[in-house]
Amino acid sequence: MIKVLSRNARNWLVIAGLLNLAGVGIGAYGWHALDEQPDYLRDAFNVGVQYHMWHALALIGVAWLVERGGGRIANLSGMAFVAGIVLFSGTLYYYGFMADLLMSGLAPLGGWSMMIGWILLALAAWRSR
Repeated sequence: MIKVLSRNARNWLVIAGLLNLAGVGIGAYGWHALDEQPDYLRDAFNVGVQYHMWHALALIGVAWLVERGGGRIANLSGMAFVAGIVLFSGTLYYYGFMADLLMSGLAPLGGWSMMIGWILLALAAWRSR
């Protein structure tokens, strides 16, 4: 018998699936579209893809913790991961294509957001039942 997931857990799994889909698509597109770009731009773009994928996968852990009673802290962890993907990876995607920064400081802010997400995930796991 299949257990019905809570709405929060289901939402995080949907977001994880969509972000992983986007990561695969962005990575494949960038690999081919940046073929003529200098290596440093391709490398920056690919770092964005790697962090995007790892943190989108982390949302599966968020969904699991939400389902196991991780509560508000687990949800905050997921929000931090999503913000980190948008800010960190998004900045590196823009840089890879445009060879310019949209705004200084967004990538480090995204990196901090990802790290905060991991701290919150650990805290949610520690406090869960």
